[in-house]
Amino acid sequence: MYQHRIVIVDDELSIVKMIQLVLQKEGFQQIHTASSCAEALGTLARHGADIVLLDIMLPDGSGLELCSKIRAFGNPHILFMTAKASDLDILTGFAMGGDDYITKPFNPLEIAARIKARLRRLDEMNALSPLPRDLPLHTPHSTAPPVYRYGRFQLSEAAGELLIDGTSVPCPAQEFQLLLHFCKHPGIVFSKAQLYETVWGMDGLGDDNTVMVHIRRLRERIELDPSIPTHLLTVRGLGYKLTKEQASI
Repeated sequence: MYQHRIVIVDDELSIVKMIQLVLQKEGFQQIHTASSCAEALGTLARHGADIVLLDIMLPDGSGLELCSKIRAFGNPHILFMTAKASDLDILTGFAMGGDDYITKPFNPLEIAARIKARLRRLDEMNALSPLPRDLPLHTPHSTAPPVYRYGRFQLSEAAGELLIDGTSVPCPAQEFQLLLHFCKHPGIVFSKAQLYETVWGMDGLGDDNTVMVHIRRLRERIELDPSIPTHLLTVRGLGYKLTKEQASI
């Protein structure tokens, strides 16, 4: 049984019931539904959420605009469910704060698989919190996760906080986990497929856009000039890496 809170936001009742039934069979018990932006905000205010399944086209507004408002209720994992499958639509969804997307029509079992993979990945990170072998600890007996410093930005794993030039800045969970992965493995090149499998927890269920947009959003946060990155670099034909320069704890 899963105790995580899931909110399904979609005005197509048949889709909502189908997803709800599948998730219940898969062991999810705390499932709430909403058919509009207004109803979704009320549901989130009452129950909160760990996972939000969000349709883009809602009767009283856009799921894209609702996405940013959802962040006021914590930092749930937001998965867009959309029939709008163009690259522009998908990129816009990520730019507005989405963590993942799935295009309609879809198999509800795939949604269940994505949710389970996300939760499994979070549980693994919370349980293990591994320390890089080549970095010293704060004290000889400390087991606290390290704080990573790369020039103008600082990432604290324990606090879940990103500082830019000493100022705390918002960082959605998926972006934080992606940057944390790079910080734990400086200088190592990761392909888009490797990043999706490691950070999103699924093999073969994402595409290049997912990783590319999150890389771009991270650069907008940590780089002085995102178009000329000095920390998070593209290695042409191979993937991405975080430079080792100024890495410390």
